[in-house]
Amino acid sequence: MGCRNMTPMKRFLDVLAALILTTVLFPLILWLIALILIREGRPILYISERMKTVDRPFGLWKFRTMRTSSTDSGVSGGDKASRITPTGEFMRKYRLDEIPQLWNILRGDISFVGPRPPLRRYVEMFPELYGEVLKARPGITGLATIAFHQHEENLLAACKTPKETERVYVERCVARKARIDLIYQKRHHLCLDFLLMLKTVYRRLPLQRHRPPRG
Repeated sequence: MGCRNMTPMKRFLDVLAALILTTVLFPLILWLIALILIREGRPILYISERMKTVDRPFGLWKFRTMRTSSTDSGVSGGDKASRITPTGEFMRKYRLDEIPQLWNILRGDISFVGPRPPLRRYVEMFPELYGEVLKARPGITGLATIAFHQHEENLLAACKTPKETERVYVERCVARKARIDLIYQKRHHLCLDFLLMLKTVYRRLPLQRHRPPRG
């Protein structure tokens, strides 16, 4: 199954931007590797199986932000909060844990902008829905990430058990995120990608915390 909105120009810009960012961020990458090793130990990376299409998995790279668990599965909710390391909490706040996904972009697994790549279990639960969503190459950020991610985090943060997290995600998140992802597919263009990337960076900047109060 092909990626309907992965044009040659979009792919070229993805590769160019990934190479530039890898070069610019290389000192930060080395610092984060050293920080994880010193404060948390190995492993440095967390590689999660995600789906590029309904039948093509790949390994999504992240810096490890949690203590490892042999029983880990499903999305992250409040039931996993106690496993987040201090270093991981800092990295998650500014999405620094996702820097290794530049490698996934260079490999062609994902784009900068697109639907977030789902876990296999949810694709198998909703094959027709994800068959449409994954006609666009998955991305690091996207319209659903901007519009729904914070609400999703709030919903899942209130969950106390894996079973509750699974139920809330399946019943209240999957379909709503998919609708937003399909809106992106219909309206996709490079200018929209650029605006979504700017919005993603801006909402993670520490300066955002120091805006004067309204009123």
